[in-house]
Amino acid sequence: MRDGFVKVAAGTPKIRVADCRYNAEQIFTMMREADKQGVKVLALPELCLTGYTCGDLFLQPTLLRGAEEGLATILEATKNLDMITAIGLPVRSKWDNKLYNCATIIQSGEILGLVPKTYLPNYGEFYEQRWFASGAGLDASITLCGQEVSLSTGNLFACEELPNLVIGVEICEDLWAAEPPSIRAARAGATLMLNLSASNELVGKASYRRGLVSGQSGRLVCGYVYADAGEGESTTDLVFTGHNIIAENGTILAERRFATGLTISEIDVDRLAYERQRMNTFQPTEEPLWRIGFQLPVGDTHLTRPVSPTPFVPQDKDDRAERCEEILKIAALGLKKRLEHTHAKTAVVGLSGGLDSTLAILITTIAMNLLDRPASDIIAVTMPCFGTTDRTRDNAVELAGRLGATLKRIDIGEAVRQHFREIVQSMDNHDVTFENGQARVRTQELMDIANQNDGLVVGTGDLSELALGWATYNGDHMSMYGVNGSIPKTLVRHLVSYVAGDKAEEDQALSDVLTDILDTPVSPELLPAINGQIAQKTEDLVGPYELHDFYLYYAIRWGFGPRKVLRLAEQAFGRAYDRATLLKWLNNFYRRFFVQQFKRSCLPDGPKVGSVSLSPRGDWRMPSDAVSALWLEELEGLD
Repeated sequence: MRDGFVKVAAGTPKIRVADCRYNAEQIFTMMREADKQGVKVLALPELCLTGYTCGDLFLQPTLLRGAEEGLATILEATKNLDMITAIGLPVRSKWDNKLYNCATIIQSGEILGLVPKTYLPNYGEFYEQRWFASGAGLDASITLCGQEVSLSTGNLFACEELPNLVIGVEICEDLWAAEPPSIRAARAGATLMLNLSASNELVGKASYRRGLVSGQSGRLVCGYVYADAGEGESTTDLVFTGHNIIAENGTILAERRFATGLTISEIDVDRLAYERQRMNTFQPTEEPLWRIGFQLPVGDTHLTRPVSPTPFVPQDKDDRAERCEEILKIAALGLKKRLEHTHAKTAVVGLSGGLDSTLAILITTIAMNLLDRPASDIIAVTMPCFGTTDRTRDNAVELAGRLGATLKRIDIGEAVRQHFREIVQSMDNHDVTFENGQARVRTQELMDIANQNDGLVVGTGDLSELALGWATYNGDHMSMYGVNGSIPKTLVRHLVSYVAGDKAEEDQALSDVLTDILDTPVSPELLPAINGQIAQKTEDLVGPYELHDFYLYYAIRWGFGPRKVLRLAEQAFGRAYDRATLLKWLNNFYRRFFVQQFKRSCLPDGPKVGSVSLSPRGDWRMPSDAVSALWLEELEGLD
């Protein structure tokens, strides 16, 4: 449970209708198996101790006694398990002589509490109101298996060792209702919802059910474990398939259907708590719910949930094209609006033959198309200097030609030499002044060309460079509109790769040049080339962009500390990088991120296209003088 990860499971045991003794054996066997796999919270189906399809047998005292005896057997058999388990069974309350469809929450042989079902379906194939009473507003105390326990829809279950783990419960139809109990529970602090369900299968129902679970977990910023009845229920008129789902904040982590057994994943309750803290629209309930405390030993949780090494890149291959088109369109619409508003006659792009400027001109081309203007209104400026190689220069020229942009070539070598003579900078001294002087001359050229042509300079710097401060202040750091400002390097590469593949049949020559650009090492080309080859490779200096983008996503978007970021990186990258390498570049990330904030504090406008942006007017507000000592100290303890 360290770092907020809690291993959870939805279980579907194979049962026999009304055979409570057999069902109890299946349940405690499943509980023991879940415990062996490290599960800390287990949800089982609705009325699984008796079977959901008992019909009028629910009114038989014999069945109710059998259910209670079965629960007692489970409590005795699992008294050494500290796992929290939610089991469905019918419970008769003697004080009001009503029968309730309940979830009983147990741990270590004790009943922590009971939660009754609120919404009882009585339509179509369902007849629950024939046997059960709604638990709406119920708050009572009853005796069950010799224990005095709370029976209430207001019961929450809170872990003392992990304060962000607070469990709420609802039962099947409760989720389908207009105002599910989970809303109240989440607003009262529940970060993990369990749903004990017996949802029969129909054609198309699985998709609807999946949408409900993922949507509710996203709407409530919670983990959601949905345990469904399966094999063993009566098939007189219905079929149950054990459709188990585990979701977190709108994302399906694990899913299983047409099978019995366990569906396991991990819920990050610290991540959920952070998101709720960040979202001021997530308001607490005015009436706090009763919290029943429990204890769980804190230990490491083996992660099985997917941790992508490229969190910014679309993961679903089926909708890859749609997502890429959406990203390009959003960025282009932002530029379109700015070109319209400023009445700019041209868009000026510094084209280097590298990835960032390639994406920038592709987006600009889309914007011009949206404006019904020719691509020739784009002025692509290539400005070779001391480090420019034939490969990047030729690719820039070819790309501009294939897109139909107006190409302008300016060799800035002499202008830079003149500048160096003025400030007494030796051409043999390849220091930061040597590098940045070229970048600032290029920016001046672009700005003045824009003035000459009633144009607007389109920035090419990406989100990864902004995070690391890998930009020349008042050089490539500045533009009139930065279309790549919220697109990290890994996504830049993905988008260019998508366009290259998309254009393969339509324009093979364009696809070829984009492919060669993708194969070119990332470099600012500010140091003289060696034997015609790039001498300065960015990732050799600042580290792999795939690592920095990963660190950026989890450290900034989710606010995770260095220890947790490192743990996730080890999970995501496996053997691709050893721990020492991950730590080296994570240290570099934090160091650069803090000291380079002054560059981000005066960024030009640019469209936000994803969940992370470092715009000082949008997502990220940070003083330029903030100190990184606490973060670096935590890193030192991880060596």
